[in-house]
Amino acid sequence: MIYFILCLIVWFAYTFLRTKKALHMLQQNLYNRNKRYIKWISKNRTKVFDLIDLIPLCLAVIIPFISNNIIITILVVIVYGIAFIKTYDKMKKEPKKLPLVITGRIKRIIITTFILYLIPTIYIINNYDLSKIKDYLYIYILLAYFQYFILLIVVIINIPVEKLVYYYYFNKAKKTLKNMSHLKVIGITGSYGKTSSKNILNDILSIKYNTLPTPKNYNTPYGLMITTNNYLDKFTEILIAEMGAYKKGEIKELCDFVKPKYGILTKIGTAHLESFGSQENIQKTKFELIESLPQDGIGILNKDDDLQLNYKLKNNCQIKWIGIDKKDVDVRATNIKSSHEGTTFDIIFKGDKKKYKFETKLLGYANVYNILGAIALGYELGITIPELQRAVKRVKPVEHRLELKKYLDMFLIDDAYNSNPEGSKMAVEVLNTMPGKKIIVTPGMTELGEKQYELNKEFGLQISKVCDEVILVGKNQTKPIQDALKEAKYSSKKIHIVNDVKQALALLEKLKDGNTYILLENDLPDIFNE
Repeated sequence: MIYFILCLIVWFAYTFLRTKKALHMLQQNLYNRNKRYIKWISKNRTKVFDLIDLIPLCLAVIIPFISNNIIITILVVIVYGIAFIKTYDKMKKEPKKLPLVITGRIKRIIITTFILYLIPTIYIINNYDLSKIKDYLYIYILLAYFQYFILLIVVIINIPVEKLVYYYYFNKAKKTLKNMSHLKVIGITGSYGKTSSKNILNDILSIKYNTLPTPKNYNTPYGLMITTNNYLDKFTEILIAEMGAYKKGEIKELCDFVKPKYGILTKIGTAHLESFGSQENIQKTKFELIESLPQDGIGILNKDDDLQLNYKLKNNCQIKWIGIDKKDVDVRATNIKSSHEGTTFDIIFKGDKKKYKFETKLLGYANVYNILGAIALGYELGITIPELQRAVKRVKPVEHRLELKKYLDMFLIDDAYNSNPEGSKMAVEVLNTMPGKKIIVTPGMTELGEKQYELNKEFGLQISKVCDEVILVGKNQTKPIQDALKEAKYSSKKIHIVNDVKQALALLEKLKDGNTYILLENDLPDIFNE
């Protein structure tokens, strides 16, 4: 028995690290929502079955030829000890952008996994037979090797438990919302710009109202439940609910839950095209917000977005159009001027010939559209134009979304969150307005389905026209950008390929000059590390 216990201890130490890695990827892939975790496994077999993990697997081949249990035990301890040290060192060196968060769901997965391993362990201990020690070891060797798949089984086992947890918090949140009849709910959705629009709207509306925006990027049913149960109180007058989706029906589900009276649709693009399946599915899903509004509700739409302009709306609610290029809108921005200090523009309200000057610390046309949506709704909610001007001026830059900040003796335009084709184009345009050496750091864009190569190549061509130096993160995933730069005859000496953002930031020290501006465009989560 002592031999088996010794083997079990070193096996547990190694399996603990392997489980932690698997949990991290499971969490970043939204617990296999829309089969994201399964897709990640199929695309990252070398990460799931690392060379280090083959070391313990070799034991299954060697053990049959050894008859001495002491030698087997020593061999198992040495092999799993080496695997533990190597795995620990590798995990320590790997850059973590989003660390594993020990949520209630992760705790439940850990408990179920532990029980799953405990069952064979108890059986073996109660029926221990020294002559079968090799068979016992085979079981544990395979359990550790297939850990990523075991977690998938655990997720399936936990479905009934997760449904009970979901309905408990869902009903609690519904009860809270039902008891707040005075509460106005605003929904915000779109392919991109949701979080920026939410924060901007909150800054503007809070000049008159007691507002509550969903924290961070809490844009799922769980996120809205957490917001309602943990943050909403009797003093809240307006709830601003960011709404995200990966497939048709998910925005409708969120609307049925919080019942918004007002809705803002930012821009419809190709974000998450892979999971939606088509551009038409994305369009219909985003309009689920506007089509869920009551007849006395107000929807804010962007007339410069053809996918909004040409959509046949199935709702009679009031619609307010915003725009920059189109003139026949309710709220229009003109005379837009951007610099490294911020943006100024004039606003024209329909029926009012006067132009009103606005200024903001935010950068880029994308943020002007976000501000326009907030102004249009704020105006409908009774905020005066002078109040709107003051509110826009005090709007704070949104973290990781065209956020200009100092990095050592350089300027960093941090646009690291969730890059998309239109957003990346605007970010490069913002970089072009900066008065100094221009460097971009990017891993390109992902989750664009069949258009991924084409759209990244277009991005590369935009980069070639503006940037003095290009730092690409990941050799394989940035190939479309590399191809575009070669096609544009961009100097190969100015193209630098690194494995992660940490290496890129170190390289900047060598590439900078006296006045350097860096655009950090997209910072992919750890699931995309090469």
